[in-house]
Amino acid sequence: MLEDLLRYCETERHWVLETTMALARLESPTSDKAAVDRCGVELAQRMLAIGGVVNRLEQPEAGDHLRAEFGTGVGQVLLVGHFDTVWPVGQIGKMPLELRDGCLFGPGVLDMKGGIAIGMLAARALTEVTSCAGRIVMLWTSDEERGSGSSRSVIEREALQSNAVFVLEPGLLGGAVKTARKGCGEFRLKVHGVAAHAGVEPDQGSSAVHELAAQIVDLQRLRAVAAGVSLNVGVIAGGTRPNVVAEEASATVDIRVETAEEAERVEMLVRQRTTTVPGTRIEVDGAFSRPPLERTDAVVHLYHRARGIAARLGQELREGSTGGGSDGNFTAALGVPTLDGLGAVGGGAHALHEHIEVEALCWRAALLAALVAETHADAESLG
Repeated sequence: MLEDLLRYCETERHWVLETTMALARLESPTSDKAAVDRCGVELAQRMLAIGGVVNRLEQPEAGDHLRAEFGTGVGQVLLVGHFDTVWPVGQIGKMPLELRDGCLFGPGVLDMKGGIAIGMLAARALTEVTSCAGRIVMLWTSDEERGSGSSRSVIEREALQSNAVFVLEPGLLGGAVKTARKGCGEFRLKVHGVAAHAGVEPDQGSSAVHELAAQIVDLQRLRAVAAGVSLNVGVIAGGTRPNVVAEEASATVDIRVETAEEAERVEMLVRQRTTTVPGTRIEVDGAFSRPPLERTDAVVHLYHRARGIAARLGQELREGSTGGGSDGNFTAALGVPTLDGLGAVGGGAHALHEHIEVEALCWRAALLAALVAETHADAESLG
């Protein structure tokens, strides 16, 4: 069966490449609902054309999400991805789609319109080549690059009905799948002080800026909580004029952790701030918006299966971890077996040299198709 899947996917090389390019031409920055929806309309039409039952999940502010179902049966496997990108409309003028040295360059091709095309080709291959019992549900969302605020509940609901979740985010360098991702948190510290004339009566004031500076230094201690904790104070603001003791100051902090236990400990330490400048007080808000994708036995089981299939295809499939989050963080945290990074192979995500390796599109689709088929077969044998 695997050879037949690969043969079918290779005959559809032009189709999967053309699909990727068509989606990439329809630029879809997360914050531009009209643009995202234009891309969504094209994607929906293409899924209908290959036999999908497509539902548009309308959103008032974000782009509309798309749910497509292929096949029949009780068992469900979920393919997850997003068609929003970080690039503004017009970026394609600066980064035109270009085939060069075996690669397709252009905004959004790696992250992650190439992955969507791979998922669609895998569904076609399963329909045409196998008698695979079970359903494939594709959930393509519109707001992953901004935290998945409107799509998280939909993703989690579908995951809980699925035997496994395969995330079509790009692979790591060389195509390695992702068996671990850090959890992502964003916190805002707001310091309230007391304004005063900095020259005439500085002792009557309490500087929010000075307190914030002390807090930023103290926050570095969080890295000692565990080896995997990373922290970045990315945005700061405060004060009004050089000769005024600052009444207010704030900082936005990005924190990444490897385990749910680390997330709980770190969040507690962020919230339990103690002031050092008399007369100041601190407010803390924010949370971990994405739980970690931990390398559990269920994740490792899926990886070993995928690695075995890849080996039969003549490919080496490595694994790795990343500090970036994806919607796979949500599904794995629910205990649903999840394997991430099954999308396109390439480099330069969010960068001007973003590209995918054209040659890898077909074997990645065959890998995914076989992975879905074997997952369905396992679920059926277990009753």
